[in-house]
Amino acid sequence: MSKLPRTLRLDPSDTFIFERAAEAGEWAISGAFIFWNVDPDTLGPKQRAALRAGFLGLTSFGWSTLCTVTPVMADERASIVEDLATRLMQAFGAPSMEDARAAAEEEIAFAEGLCEHPEGTVLAVQRQVEDGEIRERFRTLHAREKDASGRDGLHSGARAFTFHEIDGDDDAPEEQVDLIGLMDKNT
Repeated sequence: MSKLPRTLRLDPSDTFIFERAAEAGEWAISGAFIFWNVDPDTLGPKQRAALRAGFLGLTSFGWSTLCTVTPVMADERASIVEDLATRLMQAFGAPSMEDARAAAEEEIAFAEGLCEHPEGTVLAVQRQVEDGEIRERFRTLHAREKDASGRDGLHSGARAFTFHEIDGDDDAPEEQVDLIGLMDKNT
């Protein structure tokens, strides 16, 4: 069984960052080919964001900032290659289905190479154009080790709020908020 990236959405930020955000759970590839032979200076801000840091979701052809390493069955992988090849023919004008299938296989093989990590590893990409070529750097993000209580070591003793007494503030006027009055003004 091989592994492929699957889009991950931890918050709604991708919907603001990209023109079209991938849905959570889509199979994904690097997607750098979308920007082949494109001058980055001609791109809008959301397209530049996709160039800089997006994985291409294969269902929506939307973008995702993060992906997770996920196992894929052989028959599902074959279906992904076929679907991508069809998309390359229809949307990108591949010269033949055979050429489209070869390109799709190459993209999927590259994506598999990114997933030589344990299942659940989070992937991020950073792209830039250097000397007219797209350069990609991929990072992996791992969960922190958990302590005996099940919390990660960095946050195990952390509290959401802390209260501090401030010396020398005795002369400051006491703040009071009229919540009922504020509610009446908003209705």
